[in-house]
Amino acid sequence: MHDHQHGLKKSDVNLRHLLINPVLNKEFRLRMRSPRAMWTLFFYLFAIGLLTFTAVFLTQVISGRSNTFNPDSGRLLFIFLSMAQMGLIAFMAPGLTAGIISGEREKQTLNLLLTTQQSSATIIISKLAASLSFMVLVVLSTIPMYSIVFLYGGVSPKQLVFVFLYYLFLMLVLGSFGIMFSTLFKRTMLSVIVTYGVTLFLFAGTIVIYLLLQAFLQQSSVQYGAVSFWMGHVMALNPAAALYSLFDSTFSDSIYRSIRWGGGSVQSAPLQLWQLFLIVYSVLIALALWTAIRKLRPSLKRRRR
Repeated sequence: MHDHQHGLKKSDVNLRHLLINPVLNKEFRLRMRSPRAMWTLFFYLFAIGLLTFTAVFLTQVISGRSNTFNPDSGRLLFIFLSMAQMGLIAFMAPGLTAGIISGEREKQTLNLLLTTQQSSATIIISKLAASLSFMVLVVLSTIPMYSIVFLYGGVSPKQLVFVFLYYLFLMLVLGSFGIMFSTLFKRTMLSVIVTYGVTLFLFAGTIVIYLLLQAFLQQSSVQYGAVSFWMGHVMALNPAAALYSLFDSTFSDSIYRSIRWGGGSVQSAPLQLWQLFLIVYSVLIALALWTAIRKLRPSLKRRRR
């Protein structure tokens, strides 16, 4: 009985040490208690608030109804606010994670950190969690802005929950890429540039590739069969398209049905774009974190004489 209780206490200590370790505790203090965090939160709320009230004003002017609330206007306002919030997340998340490891290397504190008892996985996950926790705080602080949308109607609380869960996943995607590049590159500036370049490709590059491939197949007289059907998966890599598929269930089918294949027949989407987005990027998150953990410590190669 005593050994069983001792084993439980030991497991509790290990779990507490994993969840609240010195690296995570230090990162939390630096992220949350600095004046930079306060001003970042202030300007973020100011930007999202300005966008919200501007959208409300334009909605009232365009509809010509200043004293009534239209559910269709509420839905459009919700989509606009969600897309704007996603754009701000895409702008901030890479900057919070792209310099985590390279910054330690430039300050010459990485070697000291690696001499501690913390494993590589603990260091990477702790720094990623601390960075994204501030972003989560920023995003959750915008919930009162969304309460304005509920005045119009046309939006359910379930949709709001799904959108915020999607935000969390997108932050994890961009954060994983950022910490991977921060581990691979020695300079913070190079890591930041590559991370923002990948983010730009995900949002803009996938759309350009999809449109170019679609235009090429429509102008070509050669039928590519089911190969062209996989072009729809390119849009599943786009965060904006995946988010919009949460609002409109027919959007995913329209992406695939816009592609002619097999003699002009059409094909519906195998899954919703947001579902494909979760599947593909879950694998990429695991690969990015695995790469960051493997590359954190320098590999010592033995020289053969």
